[in-house]
Amino acid sequence: MEIILAIVVASAVIFFGALISMGNERQRKAIDALREQTTLWAIQDLRLKREKLAREVKIDDALSWLNGVVARVYGDDLGLIILEILDNPQTLECVTKNKRKIVFSTMSPEEIRRGTGYRKSRLSQLTYHPLGIISHNTRYIEISILNGGILFDLELQAAWKLLMNKEFNGQKLFGYFIE
Repeated sequence: MEIILAIVVASAVIFFGALISMGNERQRKAIDALREQTTLWAIQDLRLKREKLAREVKIDDALSWLNGVVARVYGDDLGLIILEILDNPQTLECVTKNKRKIVFSTMSPEEIRRGTGYRKSRLSQLTYHPLGIISHNTRYIEISILNGGILFDLELQAAWKLLMNKEFNGQKLFGYFIE
């Protein structure tokens, strides 16, 4: 009789453990579905806000916009002044209020190291280009929608058009500190 009672109790414990485990699994799936729905809602909400704000994107002073974005990303107002605007590749060479040079380009450090876009001919190697002196030790900041603001890519297109007189459809801007 005791053996039967022990078996019944052990079976009941196993049965209730299985029920609890199945209930927990259903709750986990429901929570995952809720998390996914919340994420989709947040993304859609950002799209709607961004679409509404995108119609109002207007950059009057591109240099002050660039100063603001760099200050937000870098954490300090650099007081940028344009020194030179270069083509092939499009590059904006600036000096800070502390007399340090910073070069803005749409080319990533990997593209610069590979020489994509500006080291193709011997003639271009003989002329000075600030991206040509950038090494793997050069400090840089990467500005994108993640740290530049929800409308950074759209604002960058408008500001780049004002600064460079050329269209730009990229999503990132790189600032290289020249020592």
